[in-house]
Parts: sequence; C-alpha cells; structure tokens
Amino acid sequence: MKNECFENRELSWLRFNARVLEEARAESNPLLERLCFTAIFQSNLDEFFRVRVGNLIRKQAEEPDKPDSISGMKPKAQLKAVYEQVRALLPARDSAYHEIMGALRSEGLEQVSVASATSAEQVLLADWFRREIRPLSMPVIVDKGKPFPFLRDRALYIVLRLESKSGIRMGILPVSDQCQRMVRLGGGGRFVLAEDVILAYAHTVFGNSRVIDRTILRVTRSASISPEDIGDMRTGDTRADMELMLQERKRLPVVRLELSETFYQPALDYLCKKLDITDEQVFYAKAPIDLSFAYECKNLVQDPKLQYVRMVPQKSAMVAEHGSMFPQIRKHDILLSYPYESIRPFLRLLDEAADDPAVLSIQITLYRMARDSRVIAALCEAAGRGKEVTALTELRARFDEEGNIKWSKALERAGVRVIYGPENYKVHSKLLLITRKNRGKVEAFTQIGTGNYNEKTAAMYTDYCLMTADKQIAQDAANIFDALRENKLPDPQTELLAAPFGLLEPVLGMIDDEIAYAKRGEDAYIGLRMNGLCDKNIMKKLIEASCAGVKIELLVRGICCLIPRIPGRTENIEVRSIVGRYLEHGRVYFFGAPERMRVYLGSADFMPRNTVKRVEICAPVKDAALRKRLYSEFRLQFDDPVKARCRTSDGDYHLPEGGNPAENSQEALHRAAYARAHEMEHSAKSSESKKNDA
Repeated sequence: MKNECFENRELSWLRFNARVLEEARAESNPLLERLCFTAIFQSNLDEFFRVRVGNLIRKQAEEPDKPDSISGMKPKAQLKAVYEQVRALLPARDSAYHEIMGALRSEGLEQVSVASATSAEQVLLADWFRREIRPLSMPVIVDKGKPFPFLRDRALYIVLRLESKSGIRMGILPVSDQCQRMVRLGGGGRFVLAEDVILAYAHTVFGNSRVIDRTILRVTRSASISPEDIGDMRTGDTRADMELMLQERKRLPVVRLELSETFYQPALDYLCKKLDITDEQVFYAKAPIDLSFAYECKNLVQDPKLQYVRMVPQKSAMVAEHGSMFPQIRKHDILLSYPYESIRPFLRLLDEAADDPAVLSIQITLYRMARDSRVIAALCEAAGRGKEVTALTELRARFDEEGNIKWSKALERAGVRVIYGPENYKVHSKLLLITRKNRGKVEAFTQIGTGNYNEKTAAMYTDYCLMTADKQIAQDAANIFDALRENKLPDPQTELLAAPFGLLEPVLGMIDDEIAYAKRGEDAYIGLRMNGLCDKNIMKKLIEASCAGVKIELLVRGICCLIPRIPGRTENIEVRSIVGRYLEHGRVYFFGAPERMRVYLGSADFMPRNTVKRVEICAPVKDAALRKRLYSEFRLQFDDPVKARCRTSDGDYHLPEGGNPAENSQEALHRAAYARAHEMEHSAKSSESKKNDA
C-alpha cells in the first residue's frame, strides 16, 4: 500500500498542536482563555519533546536504519522534519502571546519589563531581588577548570557571559522554584516575571565581572525510560523499581535547549557541546519560555467577559437524586456524559458500595486519580468496613507515576489488595466491578468508562461513564480481573472487547461486515470518535471499506495518520477534529446504518499502543435509547460548524467559515444537559405537588 494515504505519527501530532494554537488566536474565545491556550500549546510541546522526540533520539542511536511502519521515514528524517515544523510554529506562538497581552493591557493586565517599569518600581524590584532572590541564589561559574553543572528538566536559568581579569567565563544562576513567579507591581494587574527581574540584576551576584551577554535558558530532558531500562538495579519489587526508574529519569539526556535571546555563538556552541545536542535542537522564544503562569492571570483580573461563561456539570436525568444507585442501575443502564453531567452519581455508587453490608467485593482499575481523590477515599472506606477490595494501580501511567505510587501505599495501608498487572503491558482500562448479595443471590454491577476515575478531569474532559447490571458484561469483567490478579493478559471475552487479544480482530470484523453490506448495495456506515488513529491494520481496513463504498466519519481530536478524500482510496472517508473549551477524550465506535447500528464505548484509541500493547476495555451499548443518544451527540459534534476542523486530501485542517456561534457543539451539549436537568427537576416537583394534594 502506498504511503500517500498515511502521515507520520509525529508530524500528525504537530498538526494537532497547531490546532491548539489556533484557539489562542481565535478572537471568538475570551482573552484569558486564549492566553491559557498558549500555555497548553507549550506544555503539550514540552511533553512531545520529552516523550516522542526522546524516543526518536533513542531509536536513532539504537536502530538508525529502521523506518517508521506508517510513513517509511527513518529516525533521522523524522527528527529533521519535527525540528523544522516546530521552528515554523514558534513565531505564531510568540505573536499570539504578544497580541493577547497587548489586548489585555486595556483590561488591566500587563506584563512589564524591568526596563519599562517606573523608577520607583525599579527600586522595589531591586529590593525584591536582594530580599527574595539573593539569599536563595546558588551561582555557578563555568570555565575550563570546573565541571559543567547539571541543569534540571524544564527549570529556568539565567546565563551570563562574564569578562574578568581571568578572561571570559560563563555564569549560571538558577531561577529558584521557591520564589514567586509573578512579581506584582501594586494591587492591580501589572506584573513582572521573576526570571526577568533576575536577568536584570544577576550581574550583582558575580562580583566585579562585566556582563557581555545574557539570556534565559531552559533545557528539556528525555523521559524515554521504562523499568526495564534500569537493568541490574532492578529489585523485583514493581513499586521499588518504579521509584528507581523515576530517579534515573531525572538525569536522562537533553533533547531541547530554549533561549530567550540570541547568545554569543561560540558560547552557545560550548553549551551545546556540554549538553550533547546539535544546533537543530536549539530554539528561541520571543514570548516567555515557560508560559505556565498564564493560568494565574485569571486571578489578577476579574472581568467575566475575559473568561468562558461558567458552566456547572448538571444532574443526570437518568438518576434519581434520592434512593440507592443499585436498584436504579438494575432497572436500566445509566450513561453519564462528562463534563456536561456531574460525576456525582458514580461517586455515589462507590460510596454506597463502601457502606452497603450486602456488597461483597469491589474491583477497579486505576490509571490517573485526582490529588484529593474521593475514589481512593471510598475504596479505603470499603476495605475498612471489611469488603474485599482489589485495585489495579497502574504505576507506569506516564508523569503520574509518583502520585500512583503514593496512592498504592495509601490503599495498602487501608487494607486494599493492590495489584499491578502483567509485566510490559500497561492497564489503561477504566473498569469497575461491584459484587453484591441480594436476597441470597449474587448480583454484579459493572462500570466502563472512556476517562479516568478523576474528579478534576471529569470537569474538563469530555468522557462517558456507562453503568450496567448486565450479567454477561459482569461475567466478562470478572474474567478480566481474574486474569489481572494472576498477572496475565485477559482472553477474548463474550461481550467486552478486551485488548490486547480481544479488541483488534472484532473491530476489523465489524469493518468487514460493513464492507459486505456495501458490496450488496445496502447502506453501510462507520463512525469513530477518539483521541488518536494510527493503527495501520485498522487504517488499511478503513481504506478497503472506503473503496467498497462504506461511508466513514472519523472525529479524531489528536493524531490521525489517515488522510481522507484521496480519489479512489479514501474518498468516502471524512476526518474532523474538535479543539475547544473542553478536551475531547471520549472513545465511541459506531458500526452500521441506524436501524442495525452497533455501538461501543471504552478506553481504547485506535493506536498500536492501545490495540495490541495495553489492556483496554470497550463495552457494547445495548440500550437502544442510549445508542440513539450517543449517535445524536456524535452527529452534533461531527457537524459542528464552529469548532470542527475539516481535514482535506493535502493533510491540512481547515476551520469552517461563517459558522453560527450558537452551534458550538460543546456549548450545545451543555445547554442540552441544563435542559434535561431542569425538566427532571420540574417533573419531580410536579410529582411531589400532586402527592401533597392527594
């Protein structure tokens, strides 16, 4: 198969981050939200360099001639293309930042440079430097006779070229994490960034040396490491090995160097040599290198028009406010849609399970949890009340490892049985099984989600939560937990799609079914909503389906390595992406025309890491009304004329023109949730009134 239908994974991701940057430039977004999108763009890029670029550099060293299976590009070619695309994106980031800050100046928020501060403010800043910074300063002089200091990942440093009697030297001054990042000037919204103050007064730390050149510097280190990489240090204890790995990760090689100013080339060459990087890995910023302070700006100016209109997750119309969750789930499947609907019914289910004497056991897979997790609290409470509680805690959830290690220890202290799953396979599923004895008979309640058990992200990510009393689904879930307790991979199941052995083949089979319908001249349809698509087996099968005449609609937020609308190949495939107020995170699959449509939801994107390298769980949606609702919401989002970027055959994404702001699908889904909650409340009040009248 020719590569014309496929795009390299890393370059596809950079297209996604460009769409994030578009939100920073979109005048339809409130100014402070646009500012936050610049910070999201930057933090996304940080993680991309740490993980993906780190992996590519490692591959270049270990397997330089091995091509990417999708695009055929070797590691060196991929790195070159990545560096070029990133360099092309950064001016747009810088101009977006300065444009937004320029507009915010008239709203009372202003970033001030030390040079542009008033003379009185400069006196205050110099005093702040002496009081707050100088005592924390640990300056380092770099010359031929001294070792080069270790630079921490993503920490800010001030670097000076110094001239003294002993010659030209380099001085490095860390920007301490203990100092406040935004130095406010008075009680309003005027501020100076700490690194700019330190840059201005750093020369006072280095005695009589004359400053020739100065810049702000930040390095990004690779995060490409796994427990297997620590070799002889491995103890055989999963948690202890993860802790060792985290220590080793802090010292991995530098993959990027960022500077705030151009720097004397020989000095820059010296830095690159010491950091073992090339000129290609050096990037300049005309905006602040670290934009994380953008979120704090929301506290400096309070004008409502500068932020999104506050929207509160609503009560689910499927859940009665009073009464146990168990009989409600027994009566009918319940579907929650975050963040439009509240996570509270799910938390109620866990709390009731902890408190209910009839509950025998709780089993759950945990991937990323909130800092003050009510889910963890409920599990600990259940164990304390004598329930048999098993929690598979995925210690390898990237950048959440430390938190998960902490939670695993807390769960164990509470009496929860903590397991870690099969070696070399992350357990990314969102699966809960509660077993209960009801009138002498054992019954089970299963929950399958598209997102993590995390109260914080449930208010920011769009996800689905399905709760069911279906007996076969519960049996499948029990089989999966049995396998995980034995550190085994689950076998294919009857109802649940369970990767790595029981998801890919059923999906390919359902695509084949649609191909067969199309060849018989009947309506055939596939709709997929997910975060990423780069599984080559699935993409090849989708191309085959397109050639057979199957209508295919792909709503893919992030990486999409499949290029649509290529005549004779992907002409029946449409690809769209939504980047908006909420992070689109749900995974839902639709197979078949409406009258025979099969619908699945769960944790798996269609990427090799999900389909064959992780434990993922997807569940069939059996309730016809819920299937109809899910497809209706998919249709609303796919047809969004405001936020849905449409992909063309050249691989680019284009914003729709002239869309009605009222048809922004995320806002429309919130309005629908408000309407359902209001209708439910009105109906409850009417019933109560009639009861009282009677």
